[in-house]
Amino acid sequence: MIEADIVIKLASIEDLGALTQVGAALFDHDIKTDMAEEFLKDPRHHLMLAFAEDNIIGMASGFHYVHPDKEAELFINEVGVLPSFQNMGIGRKILKALVDHSKTLGCKRGAWVLTDSGNSAAKKAYEAAGGRLDEGDILMYNFD
Repeated sequence: MIEADIVIKLASIEDLGALTQVGAALFDHDIKTDMAEEFLKDPRHHLMLAFAEDNIIGMASGFHYVHPDKEAELFINEVGVLPSFQNMGIGRKILKALVDHSKTLGCKRGAWVLTDSGNSAAKKAYEAAGGRLDEGDILMYNFD
């Protein structure tokens, strides 16, 4: 597979079959059709896909949000590339496409993502896509 054969595009409802087909090979779990439809129909949710021929090989998902006292920004939720396509720059290209898309949505504050300190593959992809490490003391709290 050569780089020119990879197509990156914003997902639409027409991609639901391809999403279902790739399922847990790329995502954390099998695709739930009803949830995927809701996600794809929501104008604040965004899913950038990488295709090789008609098959999804990579994705980056996120959502943009607004706040009463801030400009819109994009939270990147997750990024994934099928194992056989990793280390080819596909994750970087998907991320860049999602961040570029966020600019068309008015996300003037930019985009951000969290990852585990030991996730070297994610850190490599984020930096290659132009991300800068925030050296602040970020703490994450989970609520049940």
